[in-house]
Amino acid sequence: MGYYVMLTTLTDEGRKTLKKKPERIREVNKEVEGMGAKILTQYAVLGPYDFVNILEAPDNKTVARISVELGSRGTMQSITMAAFSINEFVDSLKG
Repeated sequence: MGYYVMLTTLTDEGRKTLKKKPERIREVNKEVEGMGAKILTQYAVLGPYDFVNILEAPDNKTVARISVELGSRGTMQSITMAAFSINEFVDSLKG
């Protein structure tokens, strides 16, 4: 399993949806889990992004599919980055 950071920005349509139905966030989280990833943590943030999500998924293909599916709805845009722990990073520098 790998770790991924997903930075999400709502579109105008996404903001309207969220205002009408705030619990939609949790519904989408369940959909993401149904697509094969686990949301480890999620934060609403101020600044250029609306949410920071930390996901665990089996591979890049799974995360790419999730990104395309969510983005195709027109309610959000995202940037997703693969991540690994500091320990893994330090170990990779040794070998």
